[in-house]
Amino acid sequence: MTVSPTDFLAQATSRLSTLATDAEAGALDEAIALMVGAIDAGGVVQAFGTGHSEAFAMEIAGRAGGLIPTNKIALRDIALWGGRSADELIGSGLERQAGVVDELFDVSLTGPDDVFIIASNSGVNGSIVGVALKAKELGHPVIAVTSLQHTAAVEPKHPSGKRLSEIADVVIDNLAPYGDATLEIADGVSAGAISSITAAFIAQLLTIGVAQRLSESGGVPPMYISANIPGGDEHNHALEDLYRDRIRRGA
Repeated sequence: MTVSPTDFLAQATSRLSTLATDAEAGALDEAIALMVGAIDAGGVVQAFGTGHSEAFAMEIAGRAGGLIPTNKIALRDIALWGGRSADELIGSGLERQAGVVDELFDVSLTGPDDVFIIASNSGVNGSIVGVALKAKELGHPVIAVTSLQHTAAVEPKHPSGKRLSEIADVVIDNLAPYGDATLEIADGVSAGAISSITAAFIAQLLTIGVAQRLSESGGVPPMYISANIPGGDEHNHALEDLYRDRIRRGA
């Protein structure tokens, strides 16, 4: 079967249009309210994702045009800040381990007023479900970004038997199909994975919504500007200092 760039564009734009329309109708309002509530209380937005879903966390935390009171949690933190060897980061083994969660929280900069936003296309791997369960156990609201079609079609891998979507206070469907790929190239062979594109769009819709809500309440949204424009570093560092020891920024 022959597919074209326009075919993939159609797959992307139809989903992005649906997400935007749903957001206009209030589909993201509950998630935005949880994020605003955390920031108003002096907390931060804790973003977590593994594999390609780490890209979602990078869209939420620490980028130009993004919110400053945000923090990205990553599995590599247990090697950077904990006792694990860097060799253990090779492959997808840690992603599937439920037992890594306590170590991850031990080295993470979390506070009582934080909200967690967790992205996983499948929503079933051990570390993803484990972080969601631990966050809920500690009293944090949890927002999930996942493929409802995919997660419903696969078995949970966490000992609890739960999916991310079954734990979160708010669930946002990234609209990716089962298997993520959108275009059939040949029998049994597909390409055009979409979840990273829709997840990035969701991250930006949430960021815009939170900034808008903070502005409407009379505050100045604490936003990053590009470090690559004059005064960018000075602006960003001054605001980051307000959250010293609450957020990490690294390579």
